[in-house]
Amino acid sequence: MLIKKTSRWTLTENEATPESVYRQRRDILKKLGITLVGMPIAAKANAGLFDAFTGSKKELKDTRRLLTTNSSQYSGKQLALTPESKILQYNNFYEFGTDKSDPAARAANFKTNPWNIEVGGLVNKPLTLGYEDIFSSFSLEERIYRLRCVEAWSMNIPWIGFPLATLLKKADPKSSAKYVAFETLYDPEQMPGQASRRLGGGIDYPYVEGLRLDEAMNPLTLLSVGLYGKTLAPQNGAPIRLVVPWKYGFKSIKSIVKITLTDKQPPTTWNLLAPQEYGFYANVNPTVDHPRWSQASERFIGEGSLFSSRRQPTKMFNGYAEEVASLYKGMDLRKNY
Repeated sequence: MLIKKTSRWTLTENEATPESVYRQRRDILKKLGITLVGMPIAAKANAGLFDAFTGSKKELKDTRRLLTTNSSQYSGKQLALTPESKILQYNNFYEFGTDKSDPAARAANFKTNPWNIEVGGLVNKPLTLGYEDIFSSFSLEERIYRLRCVEAWSMNIPWIGFPLATLLKKADPKSSAKYVAFETLYDPEQMPGQASRRLGGGIDYPYVEGLRLDEAMNPLTLLSVGLYGKTLAPQNGAPIRLVVPWKYGFKSIKSIVKITLTDKQPPTTWNLLAPQEYGFYANVNPTVDHPRWSQASERFIGEGSLFSSRRQPTKMFNGYAEEVASLYKGMDLRKNY
């Protein structure tokens, strides 16, 4: 299923990416030999290309460049991008602490290789992906998606990844499968928030999330392995995370190790912790407020300081209503929040 390109994928002139950011990003892609209509290339060759123009051994050791192909229906010429530095420094990942700066500070030595993801449950072909499989078994593409946090701030991020549906089709879901459950790595030695209820926000770990199967199979639903042309940093959910752009950010579970298809609605971490505040669906909805704050507008994190970020109206389904509203036809979105 192709999603038609419309004007919604481009922003207004006052939301355009600053020229310096836009040019810098295009220069990086050019040096890597990436074009906007390039073919997918295996990730193993990327390290040499990266080192050739950065000369950075540390970055070469910790991060590999991903060569991508753009999918034009998800990208405009100049979408307003949140600077990479802010995406790396302003995070919710309670496994490393509850302050926004904790994940970057505490996840620096987080090991993502080796890594295994098990896909099982109600499937005909259960499978396990190793670290290299994550990058080499799927065609990677860049998609610029809005990220809307339930805390009423937002970013615009150039993710790299592949549709979740591609992986699920490999596993061949059984007809009885209705939901998809996800689980984050449980490793208290590496994730101090899992070892301390104080640091970890009182959550019972491992972190779990879930989608209906039709939501998981929607073409917008992405498994991301990178952003801004590089593999994910640990604080952003390395080596692989979910991105569901029409839902609040806590649904986009990070550092996934298990995907299970089931016939029952799976438990989800924030719904277990505070069901009156965090529903299973968690669709972005400006008309349904959080019990402690309004969702009618959001603080967009772009250029400048965090405190100078401008406010903008929140869009229904985060601006992706045309692609996903039909999934909820006939549902009471106040009751099913």
